[in-house]
Amino acid sequence: QVQLVESGGGLVQAGGSLRLSCAASGRTFSNYAMGWFRQAPGKKREFVAADNWTGGSTYYADSVQGRFTISGDNAKNTVYLQMNSLKPEDTAVYYCAARNGVVLTIPTRYAYWGQGTQVTVSS
Repeated sequence: QVQLVESGGGLVQAGGSLRLSCAASGRTFSNYAMGWFRQAPGKKREFVAADNWTGGSTYYADSVQGRFTISGDNAKNTVYLQMNSLKPEDTAVYYCAARNGVVLTIPTRYAYWGQGTQVTVSS
């Protein structure tokens, strides 16, 4: 059974940084795409960043391009999202997701989800 566990969320001032982690377990993830999504109150879940485990298929939402970086540690089965220059509009619950196949940016194409971690950016 696939399990994804996020950590690293918290409260930060605008301009600050946070690093989210997603520990994956339950199977071999070499053929999986890993994505980060977020959902703010009253809004739909939206794509943030995604990649495969080789790092060769990286995508970012326009709103985070140049500020966020997705990376992975194959040995630890852990995916990270480094978030710099945070803005109040980045406030949301951030979710890690996995799918068996190519990287996609559509949330409904991901079969496995973590429980989410809250990120709050104060102005």
